[in-house]
Amino acid sequence: MAVSKNSRIKDYIFLHISIMIFSFTPVFTKMASIEFNKNGIWGIKLYFFFFLMLLDCFIYALAWQKNIQKFELSVAYANKSVYLIWSQIWAVLIFGEVLSIKNVIGLLVVLIGVLVVQKYE
Repeated sequence: MAVSKNSRIKDYIFLHISIMIFSFTPVFTKMASIEFNKNGIWGIKLYFFFFLMLLDCFIYALAWQKNIQKFELSVAYANKSVYLIWSQIWAVLIFGEVLSIKNVIGLLVVLIGVLVVQKYE
């Protein structure tokens, strides 16, 4: 059964939105850690961020199961590495971290690797 180009594009969009959603897990983890350092186990935000982290993982797990039905496993996992790019974006935008040249080079290597795998799908 042939898959239309529009359908394939939608599949990739869903895959990458799923990966972007999963990239919030370390954000919630870091926010929980910050709250723990401020207020210990009594900080209510600690449990809120912990809940968000678990919810994020749950949503991603469901989405991942849908995604791997539509792609070869090697392609899905290659695209999953884009998670590193999203994580760096959130680190800069949310936590004000600074990317080093090594970070940027590493992210470019990841992106090139994903594109190479895509080319041979």
